[in-house]
Amino acid sequence: MTKTFLFIACFILLKTISVSAQDNKDTILLLNGTQIITTVYDTTFGLVRYKNPHPEKDPIEIESTDIFSIRNVNGEFIKYVYDSAGENNITADEMRYYIKGEQDATKNFKPHGAFWTNVLIGAASGATGLFYCPIPPFAFTAFCGLTKVKIKHSTVSNLDYLKHDTYIMGYEHIARGKRKTKSLLGGGIGLVGGIGAAIILKNTGNALLK
Repeated sequence: MTKTFLFIACFILLKTISVSAQDNKDTILLLNGTQIITTVYDTTFGLVRYKNPHPEKDPIEIESTDIFSIRNVNGEFIKYVYDSAGENNITADEMRYYIKGEQDATKNFKPHGAFWTNVLIGAASGATGLFYCPIPPFAFTAFCGLTKVKIKHSTVSNLDYLKHDTYIMGYEHIARGKRKTKSLLGGGIGLVGGIGAAIILKNTGNALLK
């Protein structure tokens, strides 16, 4: 009876530990601001291997140089290595603010102005029916990647972050990319619509002349 009781107690204890271990997920924070909630298997040889969401597939590998930190139940472990003469020429604390800027811009920055402006530019250019009509919307897209980004306070998770230049740099990096992508999409939509309208008007005009 005693052995049976001990066996059951050990089984329950092991099961509890197993479930607890599965619940204690690791968090990988990439330099681009992306967070991956997963289970890390290995961090040797300059690679981080972690659980694939598809169990039938091999674990996913990512280079340590793309990772800022890994957090687990024991705390946060910084993988980022400061190198004043290389690409990582800002400190870990400054990089943390840079990543915060990337995350806020990814979540909250909405480049509606760039999208709708280029819809109009593309439509007007496409309506001319000229061979070079794609140039204006593409030129505007390139321009969107150069102009200053106005950071609205409502898109910032903590206004104190604005005191740090690296936060602004990270925010602007993502914001410019999103603005160019949306501008390109809007320009394409407008261009197709403008060219379609030009063709319809031309065919309508030809039909009336017959």
